[in-house]
Amino acid sequence: MGVQGPFPVRFEDVFPHGVGIVGAVAPLVDFDASSRENRVQARDKDSGLPVWVVDVMDFDADARERTFKVKISAAVQPVPPAQVDGVPVRPARLEGLLVTPYLKEVGNGRARIAYSLRATGLADVDRRDGKAA
Repeated sequence: MGVQGPFPVRFEDVFPHGVGIVGAVAPLVDFDASSRENRVQARDKDSGLPVWVVDVMDFDADARERTFKVKISAAVQPVPPAQVDGVPVRPARLEGLLVTPYLKEVGNGRARIAYSLRATGLADVDRRDGKAA
């Protein structure tokens, strides 16, 4: 098969209704390298960049899973777009989106296909057309 590992996808194809940031961007802890006294931030296997994690909400009303975590590989902590007055989430675009499919246990020995998402950054959304500002 020609596709091995994560593969790039267009943000608009995966999230036609957009997404919103629902939590803070935080360092992803490397539990294998960390100890109780010393937390170590995870590094991207390919680029060596620090990995950050953020909770995101899919704005598609029919989405199977509404909220999920996205890992972001970036040299510095990504900054979410500015808060929009009267809205509890921050609309955003995920730049450099990569998808990795995997099997997720759902109980009783059954599994379904799930997706792990990685990105290279966050961008503002132009609310008129949904594209990056």
